[in-house]
Amino acid sequence: MDAEAIRKDFPVLHQQVNGFPLVYLDNGATSQRPLAVIDEVKRFYEEDNANVHRSVHTLGQRATVLFEGARSKVAQLIKAPSPKGVVFTKSATEALNLVAYAWGRHHLVPGDEVLVTEMEHHSNIVSWQLACKDTGAVIRPVPVTEEGTLDLEEYERLLSNKTKVVAVTQVSNVLGTINPIAEMAAKAHDVGAIVVCDGAQALPHMEVDVGALDCDFYVGTGHKMCAPTGIGFLWGRERILENMEPFHGGGDMILDVWIDHSTYNDIPYKFEAGTPPIAQAVGLGAAIDYLNAIGWDAIRRHEVEITRYALERLAAIPDITVYGPKNAENKAGLVSFNIGDIHPHDVGTIMDGKGVAIRAGHHCAKPLMRKLGVSATNRASFYIYNTSSDVDALVDALESCREMFG
Repeated sequence: MDAEAIRKDFPVLHQQVNGFPLVYLDNGATSQRPLAVIDEVKRFYEEDNANVHRSVHTLGQRATVLFEGARSKVAQLIKAPSPKGVVFTKSATEALNLVAYAWGRHHLVPGDEVLVTEMEHHSNIVSWQLACKDTGAVIRPVPVTEEGTLDLEEYERLLSNKTKVVAVTQVSNVLGTINPIAEMAAKAHDVGAIVVCDGAQALPHMEVDVGALDCDFYVGTGHKMCAPTGIGFLWGRERILENMEPFHGGGDMILDVWIDHSTYNDIPYKFEAGTPPIAQAVGLGAAIDYLNAIGWDAIRRHEVEITRYALERLAAIPDITVYGPKNAENKAGLVSFNIGDIHPHDVGTIMDGKGVAIRAGHHCAKPLMRKLGVSATNRASFYIYNTSSDVDALVDALESCREMFG
């Protein structure tokens, strides 16, 4: 994979920020978009813009074909059995809330337990807190070890016939840890629990097979994988989705409506009330095409190489603490770190002054921050257009931070 050649596809990267060439290392928050995606969204608005599933006119039919084509591309990407299990949402967060609301509130009862890990994004914690508050179920935490991995022995101990849900991220957005979803799912299913897997940080970076993972629900988002913002998805086992109540009420999710009751549409439309994010879904389809053309093996190899180089360069900086696995093979393409007692917000501000964009904060993972004993960290996250020279710019800017703070 030629990252330098790929960079040419991303217009936003070819600019200066504060007098320096932009080095964009905040891909864990959102990736940039290639011309192929930008042009396809523009083309859709110029040629095919219409609402979907509602009109017999030509534009409406073309828009519907593109929208449903994007659904099929998502299903193929995650190796789902059928597009029927793919529900479009505005984000991975909405997808997780959909499961917690439409499944959790109708299946959890007092005394039931929901296992969430200490490395979850708030989306996969707070949504279950709300469901538990409404049902009387309780949340149990799966701890994180000092090495930044899940304590699988404690996970097995926590599992019981009270466990109804295991909510786990495939990749930690702070530590980069890649979790053994298939192993965890097998043990969860042994006690009759469902597994909800947050794939937001995994899907952009590695091949995903929901059948091999053996999860019951999987969520992803477009904006971290070269697609527009405002488009995500939920994949669920069809037999489970068919028995769930709707998440929202409105148009397109019904078969018929009377004043006092309604009958609901088939899946996935039962969960897609109102006008969906059509152009965003078309953009997601274009992004999937773009990444498929690069190749998922090549993407993964590139990120392992650049992460390994970043870990080596950062390890040579005095007073730096790197969090999570130190083996690039065991993590996704990101590195979280702190330098001495310099607050991450100060580091992030100084880095921005050098044209280097990183994330500084709690990363929507406050329980994990408490486990690490910090209020925040810095995070450099890599993608297909990042190169070793970007890592060098990161390290040079960090040296400037150390000099400034003595």
